[in-house]
Amino acid sequence: MDSPAFADPVLRARVSQLHAALAPHTEGLEAESRLAFVLDRLRQHLDRAVLPAPAVRDDRLADRLRELLDARLTEGVSLEAAAVEFGVHPTHLVRAFTRRHGLPPHRYLTGRRVDRARRLLLAGAPPAEVATAVGFYDQAHLTRHVRRMIGTTPAAYARSAVERVS
Repeated sequence: MDSPAFADPVLRARVSQLHAALAPHTEGLEAESRLAFVLDRLRQHLDRAVLPAPAVRDDRLADRLRELLDARLTEGVSLEAAAVEFGVHPTHLVRAFTRRHGLPPHRYLTGRRVDRARRLLLAGAPPAEVATAVGFYDQAHLTRHVRRMIGTTPAAYARSAVERVS
């Protein structure tokens, strides 16, 4: 019978989250972040001397990552590249950012992209052009995030702005 070598609900949840983040047209930064936490948890099981990472308070690092994400909003940045640039471990970077800003870096990046998309939609740009202009793969990727964050589609959002002006 095939069964897990150890019962770890946290690891199971992290693997499930990683699996969901690997779906087509998802943010690479999210998948990298989730993989880093899976690897971190596995390391704890493989090396009993490794203690769980403590709560991280590194506001300067978190703010530097936020500035990097803002500067590379459209093209994005990989977690590994950011970790190398700042000379820290990827999980340290995600933990510091989340503690300081209240959400993980990939969610911050998505939110900033949706904010920029809203401005472009209100200015009359077509959703398909807006999607790639703000860093989403395509219009469907944009629509999924706009619907989740605003509660409507990009086209409906743009129409509602036109209707308010009329």
